[in-house]
This record gives sequence, C-alpha cells and structure tokens, in this order.
Amino acid sequence: MSKRDYYEILGVNKGAATEEIKKAYRKVAMQYHPDRNPGDKSAEEKFKEAAEAYEILSDQDKRSQYDRFGHAGVSGNGRGGHGQNMEDIFSQFGDIFGEDIFGSFFSGGGGRRGGGGGRAARGVRGSNLRIKLKLTYEEIAKGVTKNIKVKKYVTCHTCSGSGAKDKGSVQTCGTCGGSGQVRKVTNTFLGQMQTVTTCPTCNGEGTTVTAKCNSCKGEGRVYGEETVTIDIPAGVQEGMQLNISGKGNAGERGGSPGDLIILIEEEAHKELQREGLNAVYELHISFTDAVFGTNLEVPTIDGRAKIKIPPGTQSGKIFRLKGKGFPAVNSYEKGDQLVHVNVWTPQHLSAEEKTMLEKLSNSQNFKPNPDKTEKSFFDKMREMFS
Repeated sequence: MSKRDYYEILGVNKGAATEEIKKAYRKVAMQYHPDRNPGDKSAEEKFKEAAEAYEILSDQDKRSQYDRFGHAGVSGNGRGGHGQNMEDIFSQFGDIFGEDIFGSFFSGGGGRRGGGGGRAARGVRGSNLRIKLKLTYEEIAKGVTKNIKVKKYVTCHTCSGSGAKDKGSVQTCGTCGGSGQVRKVTNTFLGQMQTVTTCPTCNGEGTTVTAKCNSCKGEGRVYGEETVTIDIPAGVQEGMQLNISGKGNAGERGGSPGDLIILIEEEAHKELQREGLNAVYELHISFTDAVFGTNLEVPTIDGRAKIKIPPGTQSGKIFRLKGKGFPAVNSYEKGDQLVHVNVWTPQHLSAEEKTMLEKLSNSQNFKPNPDKTEKSFFDKMREMFS
C-alpha cells in the first residue's frame, strides 16, 4: 500500500513555511490525539501518520530530499509513524504544543504518562551518521538491497540502555517527582504566572541513577557494530542522500537513536557513461563498416543488444535504444541508451593500400556534400600521409 503525500496529510501546500507546517501538525495531532479518540485505531494511525509527516517536513534536509525524490528519498521511514511507539512521539514532538499540553490539557494537569505530571524525556537523542555507498550501474538501474556493517554507538545489552547497574539503581527524581519538569508560580500585578522548566536534577529524564552500569559507565550505550539492511530504490543518482530513520547512533540512557544518512556514489562502468537518465556508449567502427553497413552488438546496463549500422553511416551519428537507460526515482519514466558512432581512421597504410585509396578519392561518391565544410575522408588521409 503506497503512502500518502506528507503535504496532503498535514493539509499544506508544497511551498508552506516551517511555522505553517508546525501549526498544521498541531491541528491534525490535536484532532486525532488518542486521548480524544479512546480505542479508535484509525485515529491512532492518523496521529502517527501526522507525526511522520511532520518529522520529514520540519527538517530542511529531509524535506529537500522528499521534494526531489518522494518517499524513496527519505526511505519512506519517518520515525513518527514507524519504529516508535506513542511515548516516543510525545517525547519527540510534544514541545511544539507548548506547556505540556498533552499532559495538562487532556489529563487535568496530572500528565498522560510517567509519574506525577507530564512525560519524562527519555535520555539524550543519538547523533546522525553519514556513510558513503558505492553502487554499480546495474544496481542503480534495478534497485538493490544492501546489508552493510556500520560502526556506531549501540544500546548497551547489559543494562538495556538504562545506564543503571540494576533496576534498583533507577530512582524517581526527588526534585520533579518523575515529571522531568519543575513548575514555578510567580505573583505579578496581572495575577499568578506559571512557568515550566526542565528539571535541573535529572535533566528532564524524571529518574536518577544511583549506581552506574559497569559496561557502559552510565551512558546506556557502547561503541560497537550493527548490520543495517538498506533498500535502495531504482534510479538513484550520484550525490543523492537517503535517510534511514533510527539507524544512527544510539541515544544516551534510552534516548531515541539518530538517523543513518546514505550518500550515493556511482561506480564507474568500464564501457558506459551516464547522462541523466540516459546511458551513453561510444561505438568505434571501421571505415569499411561505415561504407557497407554492418550488424553489431553493443553493451547495455542489463546485457548486450544488437544494433544495425546502415550503409553510409557518418561519424557522429547517434543511435537511440529506447528504454535501455536508467529509471527515474518514484516514476515510470525511463531513459534511453545513446550509441555515438565514431568512424575509425587508419593511421598506418601500406604503399598498395595508399595507392588504392588515392584512386578512390577521385570518385564523386567519396566526396563530402558540397554544402558541407567538413573535409572528406580522403582529404584527411592525404594530409595525414603527405
């Protein structure tokens, strides 16, 4: 089932400003929020869908890739709708709604999740990783699934990412009561003003660790290696970036992971060159083949193809093999293969061959068209061997 357009999900046009996108997401998320639609799975899916759309469109790099290549440009995998639960969405995007609106508005100030009020932030989000991936023309033309080993920070298996030595070492923060926030009420001439700030004791996590894990020293992650499966869509190009959400460095103490950004590089082909969606092949033929015509085979991205060279073919002639080029990303469009003909001029002639060609050069059939300024083959030969 194909995904809906992210702009359509949020109800904004493609040129919408960041602030407009934020407002649109706030509106859609409030409409489909689980607390307003208890037990409604359809509303929950739309809530997740909106979070995924906002994640992509609120990030300039991801939005640029999405605008150019559609869902394939961001691997169709925003964390908002895939790979995260509802708590992750609240933690990641709740701040755009202002003062703990998911907690205080829907649950009478008591907080929707996690202790006495609001949602405790879960650790520190991991950083993004960038790697280069070199692909052959064949892989680009057909698309490919790659399993690559990535050296990065991974979740500590000893403590499952908590950073604590054992469960008893994780205590509810005494300053904020587990909410991760500290509320302060100030009397002003306008009345009482309430401000909410991140708890300075637990840095907004809602818990403190009394004894750190021996393996990760309290970080909840260690440096290691992970095999990541990457689905590369057909038609990618040199310099294109694909975003694999949640496959970057693991976060600290249970924080959400960063993204893995794939920079596409093209491996040079020994016979073909790429020009946009077209593949180009330089075909060299002999003078006699150009005069009499011939049938040849030329290499293409997915094998070899037969081509007919008609008699009298001129150097510089271009033959087009329809549909033998590269596909466009997220489109049915496909390029062609262009065969550039180059007539090979012999560089060394015997005396007998030279005499024969001199005789032929006097024939009008071996003269160029009068309205063309290009020298004839024999004029070039005469200059070369004179």
